[in-house]
Amino acid sequence: MAFVVAVAQRKGGAGKSTVAANLAVALVEAGARVALADTDPQATLTRWHGLRPKDAAPLAFESPSGWRVPQAVTRLGKEADFVVLDTPPHADTDSRVAMRAANLVLIPLQPSMPDVWAMEATLEVAAAEGRAVALMLNRVPAQGRAAQDVAAALVGRKLPLLPSPFGNRTAFAAAFAEGLGVVESAPRGQAAVEARALAEAIQREAS
Repeated sequence: MAFVVAVAQRKGGAGKSTVAANLAVALVEAGARVALADTDPQATLTRWHGLRPKDAAPLAFESPSGWRVPQAVTRLGKEADFVVLDTPPHADTDSRVAMRAANLVLIPLQPSMPDVWAMEATLEVAAAEGRAVALMLNRVPAQGRAAQDVAAALVGRKLPLLPSPFGNRTAFAAAFAEGLGVVESAPRGQAAVEARALAEAIQREAS
């Protein structure tokens, strides 16, 4: 049975689709069978998948919504080791249904207090659904103490912060615009190192 990861965050602009795409591609590179499901009406991940080159790593893909999400996850999970869900940027019904279908809720947040505040609603929904959570910092600037301060605050609250942040790197945006993950577009770059580290962290969560 597949391990299902719902990438969720109430605040828009947290980079959920970028995280979902790069996690999925990095897991494929690591040898896993991976499926993607875009449950966000904005359809960002759907557009990304539509841009993927024909010779890119295979990813099963669906864009279900509402009550169709659990059935799609079950269907995709029969042929996959991991199913990665991109979810709507609000604590609404569709987001709740997607989290309910997951084994793990992965919450990306930028190193800023508005993201931390927005995260609270996602944590509440995950708790109400009885789902495990993991946090990751995204778009971390190269300089400044914001990331360290936010990470310390999260650890101080005993929240499960993964040791695999994504930096604020143009490589992520450039790869996404081509329907690729950074491990495909720039496999020797630092962004690819970070994507592989996230995939390894998720594999540990699944074991």
